Amino acid sequence: MTPRPALNRSLLALTGIVLLGGGLLVLFAGLDLYRRHDLVPPAGWPLTTPADVLLGSADRARWSSQGWWWWPAVIAALVLTALLALWWLLAQLSRRRPGSLPVGGTPPQEGVELRDRALSDAIAAGAGALPGVEHAAVRITGRPAHPRARVRLTLTPEGAPGATLAALCDGPLRTARRSTGIPGMPTEVRLKSVRHKPHRAE
Repeated sequence: MTPRPALNRSLLALTGIVLLGGGLLVLFAGLDLYRRHDLVPPAGWPLTTPADVLLGSADRARWSSQGWWWWPAVIAALVLTALLALWWLLAQLSRRRPGSLPVGGTPPQEGVELRDRALSDAIAAGAGALPGVEHAAVRITGRPAHPRARVRLTLTPEGAPGATLAALCDGPLRTARRSTGIPGMPTEVRLKSVRHKPHRAE
């Protein structure tokens, strides 16, 4: 899982937990479930009866000697929350992958297009077959007219980074650029080496 989806899922899970907890708190108080089922909430627990409010007038007045600040502060907080939620939604809707790549340059020849996942799988298959490579993962990002490739290679303990990088550029990457007709496709390559497993002498 890449960092971006992991962060998104974590934020969604945290938001869901907060909303679920707040909803249950309001539900228990609104339906007076504590009294009906003889439940004793913890000391200082908010919203235990239908007549309770989350923040009373005395609590609001304690923070300021003037009463005019309260509603502007609430409105500003709601507007800020709405703007942050809108920004996050737009960030999720923006495409980070090109989807389809034109074959033969831009515009595409006779409407022929190549899916970015197919290209990344082809590059990964070619890179994984290189000597000294244990695992390869490729992701195509950017716009259709200006795609970018991100390659992650896991090298075997005997793999040489320099030779592997040269073989990658002369092999799978060159084939991909020639096949798509995009010679200037920038590529970011990250190499990681697998450590030797310790041997136990008996």
